[in-house]
Order: sequence, then structure tokens, then C-alpha cells
Amino acid sequence: MYVYINGEVQEAGDARLSVFEHGFMYGLGLFETFRIYNGHPFLLDDHFRRMEDGLRWMNIAWTYDREVVLSQLQVLMEANGWNNAYVRYNISAGPADSGISTEVYDNPVVIIYMKPLPAPEDMDEPSKTAEFLSTFRNTPETPERLKSHHYLNNIVGKRETGADPGVEGLFLTERGAVAEGVVSNIFWRRGGTLYTPSSETGILQGVTRSFVMELAQAHGYYVREGRFSADHVYRAEEAFLTNSVQEIVPLEAVGTSRYKEEQRTASRLLRKGYAAYRCFLWKAVEMKEPEREKERGRNEQQGFSF
Repeated sequence: MYVYINGEVQEAGDARLSVFEHGFMYGLGLFETFRIYNGHPFLLDDHFRRMEDGLRWMNIAWTYDREVVLSQLQVLMEANGWNNAYVRYNISAGPADSGISTEVYDNPVVIIYMKPLPAPEDMDEPSKTAEFLSTFRNTPETPERLKSHHYLNNIVGKRETGADPGVEGLFLTERGAVAEGVVSNIFWRRGGTLYTPSSETGILQGVTRSFVMELAQAHGYYVREGRFSADHVYRAEEAFLTNSVQEIVPLEAVGTSRYKEEQRTASRLLRKGYAAYRCFLWKAVEMKEPEREKERGRNEQQGFSF
């Protein structure tokens, strides 16, 4: 497997970082994970606007340029020979003197790696079970949670549920409010309302979460954000998880509460809507454009013909 590091494509085993790299020493780095479908990086602009905002908190100088990012992705896709892939794009503070710095990090390190994934037409509908964790969701260091290299809370949560990829751990806050999954956001439905924890619970405001909220509202659902107890999830008619790699994943059960497959009305509708956009959309707001603009996008964005 090939990786991209600061302008060079290298074999993964040959890539090196300085031992004085402040992303390694102090966790000063962010990452975005997203998916490439038939050559198109879905919601790329939304992912990197979030990245750009978060890097300001870390005092890391970096500006999003779509064409630059696309050229980096293209060279790595070509090296690996993939057209459908999981991508993790990392920006780390870069090497500096030992000790906590108050200066701007103006020489960040960009690291990109990928893993091959099935083409959209070959994807199955997944499902999972979930369990509430005894580990609480920690409080973010900044007003909004950043997708940072500091991941211990998630790792401790994952250890509770074990290695089974079909089981997702769900965090509660210290006050007992539902927060999010170890690698996902959560939604549940009662009637025509979709519920999801608000940002005040300390969740990561996922790019896929935001897109699904827009999509649900476009299909007539009322989306309610707030602080909810675990019992609210147990009494739901259906529940599902979202993230940028697994998309929308229905839950068979949360703890001992099971959900009937025939009641997955929202998740099935939203999965269908998601599939209609994933091969051409750059940002969620484009979903509201006229259909002719969407069709133009489909025709123009084939493979890496950006």
C-alpha cells in the first residue's frame, strides 16, 4: 500500500516522521475520514471546511484548496490502483522544538492513506447492534469537539464492546444524556420525528450526520436535536448510526431492546437518498440545487476528471 506524506508517495513501510513532530508529541493534529465513490470524494468541501475550522484552534496554518487536495488524492489513487476507497487525510502540526509552543505552526505535515472499498453497486445493506457504555463521553477541550489525534476516550469505549465490528458502543455523558457512538453519530425515530443528540452533549458534529439531517428534512421528517436519556432510544421504533465510511447503518438492537426490520422506514429511505448523491456531491448545500444541476454534475464528475 502506498501513502502520501508531504508531497511524496511512498510505500507505507518506508514513510517516516520526525520524533519531534508535535502531532506525535502533543496530539496537535486533525484528520478527516471520507469515502471515494467511483473516483468522486463525497462531500469533500464539507469535510475540509470542518478541518480548516478545527486547525485554527490548534494554531496550525493551513487553507483548504479543493484543487490541491484533489491532486493529492489523484496521485495516491493512481499509485494504489483504486477507484473506490476509504481515505484518512491527516494534518499534523509538524516538527518543532521540544516544549509546548504558542507560535503558529506554519509547516504542517500532510499524511494521507487509503484502503480499498467495494464499488457503490456492490455494496450490501449493513446492520449492527449497539450497547451503552460504562465509559462516559469525555468533555471536549474546545467549544466544539474536534476530530483530533487525541482518541483515547474512543479507544477505551471500543475495548468495552470488543473487536466485533458488528457491535457499536454508545457513549452517555456524565449526566446520562445519549451522546454518540465510538465511531458514529446516532439517530432514532418515533413516528415522523427523527431524534439525534445535540452538540451540547459534546459529540463530534459529523459531516454525514449533518447531511442526513438535511436529507431527512427534505423527505418530510422533523429532526429534533437535544439531550435525551437512554430510555428514549429504547422506546424508539427504529434507530441507526451514521458515519462517512459506513454511511447509514440500521440497528437491530440497543442492549435488550430490539427493532423490527419492517420498521426501518426512515433508514431505508435515507439510504436510498444517500446513494443518489454520493457519486457527485461536493457539499450538502448542493443537494438543494435544481435537478438539472445535479445531472450536470453526474455527467461531469466521472472518475478523476475533475
